[in-house]
Amino acid sequence: MKYTGAHVSIKGGVENAPLNAQAIGASAFALFTKNQRQWRAKPLEAASVEAFKANLESAGISARHVLPHDSYLINLGHPERAGLEKSRAAFLDEMRRCEQLGLELLNFHPGSHLKKIPESKSLARVAESINFALSQTRGVTAVIETTAGQGSNLGHRFEHLAEIIAGVEDQSRVGVCIDTCHIFVAGYDLRTREACEQTFREFDDIVGFRYLRGMHLNDSKPDLGQRVDRHASLGAGHLGWEPFRFIMNDARFDDIPLVLETPNESLWAQEINRLRALEAE
Repeated sequence: MKYTGAHVSIKGGVENAPLNAQAIGASAFALFTKNQRQWRAKPLEAASVEAFKANLESAGISARHVLPHDSYLINLGHPERAGLEKSRAAFLDEMRRCEQLGLELLNFHPGSHLKKIPESKSLARVAESINFALSQTRGVTAVIETTAGQGSNLGHRFEHLAEIIAGVEDQSRVGVCIDTCHIFVAGYDLRTREACEQTFREFDDIVGFRYLRGMHLNDSKPDLGQRVDRHASLGAGHLGWEPFRFIMNDARFDDIPLVLETPNESLWAQEINRLRALEAE
């Protein structure tokens, strides 16, 4: 069974996210547990935590189908010690916020070498950063998101993901989130059924579907291999509907959060309904 939704707002408090997801007919969702553009945030209040859990239950959404996203400021592969330590502390805080909310996943961009250290050394630092956070938390899986490959960012090749995972001590608590726009602009074709079969076969060979813990379903404004991160509404970009038809009819994508990050929020309910119609075909 597929679980679809969108990255919803926490305006007014994190406890509002499940209600916002319910309002668009979602069975999964993503959220930030704090302001994603700030390093620090005040601790979650007990009342907000309890309200979040109650609203999640009333919305009928399982905690395993919620895919929180960490702050965009965090760089777990940072080449400089001060920046790395600041990022690790912030990531640990994000993991602990997920623990408090009873959530099982934390999605993050792996980071960037900033052209100051070799790519392999930065990837090793990401793995070390994950180990740092996992050793001090329980029950939350670190979910590495595929990236578009802009600048010196890591994570735009499946080999990057595999190299990070290989360096994680507890591999039961590390996973991957595939963003359809990101992998497309990074050079992995998805425009036809045959292309999807090839790309996901490559993912399985290099990383393994056992590590797939979530997906971001986005069409792409840039074309194949342009390495520019600009999402489009489903069916309105270079991907079209074929990859989403493929995903919605392949059991390898069952029972994980399939989350929209498409730019027009007013279309989210419509996009969710269209995805479900594809599954019913």
